[in-house]
Amino acid sequence: MSKQRANLGFGDALSDLSAFVPTPKTAPKDKATEEAAVAAGFVSREPKAPEQTKPQRRRRTGRNVQFNIKAKPETIAAFYEIADANGWGLGETLEHAVDLLAKNNKP
Repeated sequence: MSKQRANLGFGDALSDLSAFVPTPKTAPKDKATEEAAVAAGFVSREPKAPEQTKPQRRRRTGRNVQFNIKAKPETIAAFYEIADANGWGLGETLEHAVDLLAKNNKP
């Protein structure tokens, strides 16, 4: 058995590929193709913008210490409601609550 590769018939055409530039593939963007895909049940893989159903509560504020507590679901829901109603992040809401409690507990 020979260890030499079979000749594919290209000759020296493939010896210098420095000028080769591949053409980018583009998908056809016509209505008929899109309708056929929908009718066949194919789902688009194009990225979709995320839906903003919940307010974004994460902010860069310099608060970097985590505070975990257990609470009743109603208490947590009320806390989130207060934060959302005022446009505050959760850390900011906690700071406001602590400030109010500190003011009310001074002798």
